[in-house]
Amino acid sequence: MQREIEEQSELLARLTTTYESRLSEILQGRDFEVVLLAARGSSDHAALYARYLIEIHLGIPAILAAPSVLTRYRSQVRFPKCLAIGISQSGSAPDVSEVLGYMRSQGHVTLGITNTLGSRIEQVADFTLHLDAGHERSVAATKTYSATLLALYHLVCALGARLPSPRTPDDAWCGLARNQAHDHAHAVSGSRPVFALGRGYSFSTANETALKLMECALIPCKAYSTADFEHGPKALADSGSALITFDPISDALAKQGAAILTAPTPTGVAEEVLPLWQILYGQWLALCCARLEGEDPDKPQFIQKVTRTL
Repeated sequence: MQREIEEQSELLARLTTTYESRLSEILQGRDFEVVLLAARGSSDHAALYARYLIEIHLGIPAILAAPSVLTRYRSQVRFPKCLAIGISQSGSAPDVSEVLGYMRSQGHVTLGITNTLGSRIEQVADFTLHLDAGHERSVAATKTYSATLLALYHLVCALGARLPSPRTPDDAWCGLARNQAHDHAHAVSGSRPVFALGRGYSFSTANETALKLMECALIPCKAYSTADFEHGPKALADSGSALITFDPISDALAKQGAAILTAPTPTGVAEEVLPLWQILYGQWLALCCARLEGEDPDKPQFIQKVTRTL
């Protein structure tokens, strides 16, 4: 996991031109009335990031698919002119593939995003973007998650969004994120409950950080938007709890007694690109906490690299 976190600065810098070129080739000149995003786990958090980019910068609805509507209940949903995107790092997710297959059968354009050549998702989609992030050995998705974020940023640009070329994190940032995560790890490891908070673009980062803490360090962590957290869950934010924050919190919340652990924010980086940078802190935090808890993040209990659900 550590090696794959450290690979990301070089990897993202290399892949940004590839993604821009391939997605422009597929999507430039096309227009859609809605975008459907089908994913699970870390890929679903990347899809959440894409939803904000699409709705803010393209002005069209973006829907996070509920695959069981098709796979379990066999409902026939009627969509307007749609781009259906299936995201699966392994390419093996049966429910994501079924969503793409259904959308394609209804005449919609389908795109698979995967890190695995020749996978199931590639077989059912009209087009495929291969992440080309190299083999990811750790069970926890790190470099494939960041690569997916970068790909989705370029996808929105290819659909016509006026966004600047994304700045990707460098080695110096990777080191800074590691050091801050190390400093925060004892507070997270010693706190219960633990919450990860974000809003807008950073909500995806909060969700992914919470997942990483649960699967790598076995620390229960719940992600909330900073707005939703005010509607009840903040009652738990007292002494003994910890808040990992990717978005400013209210003064009143900060005074309730919880340990406030603020993620580092790079200067001069557009808000739309911050998830590419701040997730490195979330990944390092999960790794540091796993070591404190005596867990092996490369061999987490009860879970495997590839998860197949219907």
